[in-house]
Amino acid sequence: MNEKALKLYHGLPTPLKSLAATARGLHLRRWRYGPETERLVAEAVERESWSAAQWQQWRETRLAHVLHRAATRVPFYREVWASRRRNGDRRSYEYLENWPILDKEELRANPFRFVADDRDVRNMFHEQTSGSTGKSIELWWSRQTVQEYYALWEARWKNWYGVSRRDRWAIFGGQLVVGVAKQHPPFWVKNLAFHQLYMSSYHLQPEFLPAYVDALRRFRIKYLWGYTSALLALAQGVLDLGGTAFDLSVVITNAEPLLPHQKQLMSEAFGCPVRDTYGMSEIVAAAGECQAGRLHLWPEVGIVELFDHENPVVDGDVGDMVCTGLINGDMPLIRYRVGDRSALEGAHAKCACGRTLPMMNYVEGRSDDILYTATGRRIGRLCTVFYGRIPVREAQIVQETLTRVRVRYVPAEGFSEDTEIALTERIRARMGSIEVAFEELQKIPRSANGKMRAVICKLSREEFDSVQSKANKAEGEGD
Repeated sequence: MNEKALKLYHGLPTPLKSLAATARGLHLRRWRYGPETERLVAEAVERESWSAAQWQQWRETRLAHVLHRAATRVPFYREVWASRRRNGDRRSYEYLENWPILDKEELRANPFRFVADDRDVRNMFHEQTSGSTGKSIELWWSRQTVQEYYALWEARWKNWYGVSRRDRWAIFGGQLVVGVAKQHPPFWVKNLAFHQLYMSSYHLQPEFLPAYVDALRRFRIKYLWGYTSALLALAQGVLDLGGTAFDLSVVITNAEPLLPHQKQLMSEAFGCPVRDTYGMSEIVAAAGECQAGRLHLWPEVGIVELFDHENPVVDGDVGDMVCTGLINGDMPLIRYRVGDRSALEGAHAKCACGRTLPMMNYVEGRSDDILYTATGRRIGRLCTVFYGRIPVREAQIVQETLTRVRVRYVPAEGFSEDTEIALTERIRARMGSIEVAFEELQKIPRSANGKMRAVICKLSREEFDSVQSKANKAEGEGD
């Protein structure tokens, strides 16, 4: 949504905001679900008990199609292989190990060159992700890709937990559904196309939590879905109010790591299982937690390789995830370094749930720091302020004090004072009245492991204690 449309949306009364959200939901529903959905879901469930030989045959066939299409129809990869041939390299593109590793910077630089030349992006679904550097990555999916992917969602992120797209649910995501300056409920909108209550992640401060809880009860939700940090704040509020009165089937976390103690607290607060998930807009890897508490990869989505620098790692060891997507043949990403680290179980490992899907031990990454406002609100995933075509090559947000954040950026062509104004407005829309400083750099500093963090919190212990004190005081006044 562009800035003009956002300003128009935020000027609407709440009922019209919900109407706008429902209209958007109807558009998304037409893309995600169709006459083939139920068949695709049933086939995905059937594959969960496949033998290793069946999976190998299926993935080899799909991989051969994706590699051929990438090498012959995708401009970026076609030039890679043409250049290799000119230099006397006769290796075949038919073998995955012969392909170079793709870093995000190459994809960001010219995403159109990764779209097959027999496809028109105007007829495709446009998606974007902030990525680990805070700079948006643009992506395009065909309708077939969208529906295949969301059929897997139904089979693995919902059916496993006894819920479906027809149930009422609430989501805590990165959308700014109401302005952060709003100081009275509702802090949510209804998307009736998805039976969804989209709740603001930016208003979860103690005095507002009773209103959130009341709304969830009145909407009679069956499951919760959202950022771990937001659901954790809600869970703490529920416990402070005396425990849950919801009738929930499951709480599903995404986008941020879920630690054991967080999982336990949320389960206690909501009175139901809490399940973790893993995925990304690039659709090259995805996983869901089964009833036995194990994180299973979805083999249909992609092939996951792990590397320590340029060296493959053995099962059980931690490595950088390098993934090849299998369901988006119109914008294929081959051996794409996703920016996370994980460890995989060996092929011999068995799960108590009985499924033969491969397992991940855990995922490192997705660990953007939580930022704080002076009122005690916790702000997660602030890197979403860089969504859209903001002219920066990479950027990082650093919270230096409770009243000041610094935007460190490497400018791209077109960066101007207007860009700073737009970014300042987006940050203040989420964090309230706060000083925003800008620092131009030639390169954002990396950590010891070579990664760049999109968001960093540098609050002193005194400031952090002040946040907690104010939050506790607000909670007491709310009582």
